[in-house]
Amino acid sequence: MLWSGWGDPDRAAPLPEPVVALLRDLLGVRPGATAPVALADVEVPEPRLSADALTEFARIVGDRNVRADTETRVRHTRGRSTPDLLRIRAGQASDAPDAVVLPGTHDEVVAVLRACARLRVAVVPFGGGTSVVGGLAPSGPAGAPGTFIALDLRRMDALVSIDEVSRTAVLQPGLRAPAAEALLAERGYTLGHFPQSYEWASIGGFAATRSSGQASAGYGRFDDLVVALTVATPQGDLDLGRAPKSAAGPDLRQLVLGSEGALGVITSVTVRIQPVPETRAYEGWRFASFAEGAAALRRLAQDGPRPAVLRLSDETETMVGLTDPSAIGPEGEARPLDGGGRGLEDGGCLAVLGFEGTAGRVAERRAGVADVLRAAGGEPLGAGPGEKWERGRFDAPYLRDALLDVGAFAETVETATFWSNLPALYGAVRDALTGALSDAGTPPLVMCHISHVYPSGASLYFTVVSAQGKDPVEHWARAKRAACEAIVDAGGTISHHHGVGTDHRDWYAREIGPLGAAVLRAVKDRVDPAGILNPGVLVPPV
Repeated sequence: MLWSGWGDPDRAAPLPEPVVALLRDLLGVRPGATAPVALADVEVPEPRLSADALTEFARIVGDRNVRADTETRVRHTRGRSTPDLLRIRAGQASDAPDAVVLPGTHDEVVAVLRACARLRVAVVPFGGGTSVVGGLAPSGPAGAPGTFIALDLRRMDALVSIDEVSRTAVLQPGLRAPAAEALLAERGYTLGHFPQSYEWASIGGFAATRSSGQASAGYGRFDDLVVALTVATPQGDLDLGRAPKSAAGPDLRQLVLGSEGALGVITSVTVRIQPVPETRAYEGWRFASFAEGAAALRRLAQDGPRPAVLRLSDETETMVGLTDPSAIGPEGEARPLDGGGRGLEDGGCLAVLGFEGTAGRVAERRAGVADVLRAAGGEPLGAGPGEKWERGRFDAPYLRDALLDVGAFAETVETATFWSNLPALYGAVRDALTGALSDAGTPPLVMCHISHVYPSGASLYFTVVSAQGKDPVEHWARAKRAACEAIVDAGGTISHHHGVGTDHRDWYAREIGPLGAAVLRAVKDRVDPAGILNPGVLVPPV
């Protein structure tokens, strides 16, 4: 069978029957809707690239690094959103790239881009393939309809250098996050960047999407870590970043960060690094309500002390967390969180905190945080809930696959706003998702958490589970449109860390306004006059 899920198929596991029964009773889920298919059953169009084009690419990167076989093309089709996976499960790969090209150097990237500009072939940079917003799904390519290559950067996977005086490292874009951490750890350093996509995402992808990791409260977002970039465009190179900060005009690094391959291909990233922490510690706290917990997180974000990890689940997410598959007993009964989860059975919201540093520093900070949280109404739950979260923090996408297997639909929406607007945005998005899916006859379970905090605001991350309906892709499209409208109308940003892609582009245009969209188009026209760079992604059309 073609693997049509997240990550490593060996880690996929079916849902226990009691959970399937619960989904049937609560949400009307009916199993068997979207079974994976065999590769032979996937509909893939014939490659539309000419033999001359393939020969030119092979001349640049080598014969073995130009691939047009069916399996390679399918595995580079779109990203890993739930609609992406559902399309593959349905055998739909009409938007597969015509070829996959694997450059090994910056100069090879430049040469491929120039060839594509001349041949009018669109280019989609491909790192870990983890986009969930249509970031790998170009529309309106420069040449013949649908003609494009995936520019897979996996061969550019080196830790180029470390400057131990400045505490910076130069990394290539195709380096996967676990490999980057391992290479840095050999020298005693860490990036401290651990998003949920960590196991599969790449350094270039982190920069291109303004990724935010689970320890962002302590280390910052990925765009906070970047101090220099090298970017290849069809019109030449951009070498950005001579100092940590500068007053020499607008910071063009910020133009590239979050550009999703639409303004160039990132070929080198220089990042801040930190010593590997001596110790890490996690713990849980209970709050009576989401509002009370959010107020406590705001106090820590604004006045400190701030943990490295700081997240708060609302009442629904906390409740569901008590009965996730890893907490199912041998007879299928739901068990509370292990080791200190007692107290959540009666309701409330779970906050998870993580601390990193020297043993003394961690102890001091935990004590200071505890004083703040107790004063804000928090109840300590011990290390159990925090350690449980830490053990399973990269497992949620596998749970999504298991839900798809039994006919449920699971997807996410994320946004951010200022603290004063957080309650209104939370209510608006939750109501929009609930209303849209209920009106479609599939009432959902809508959960939310805060996982990234700042002195002036925070993110909101919603998870939605429902029955799939007759057409699950369109089923979600209606709900996503309603959520995006609610976000914009309520004053939130259309994306905090997933990016814009094609899915959010129209709402992004509303967020930045007509003049902002025109400025972005003008930049793209200058660096990419042929319009080959990830067309349709990020940049609003005229």
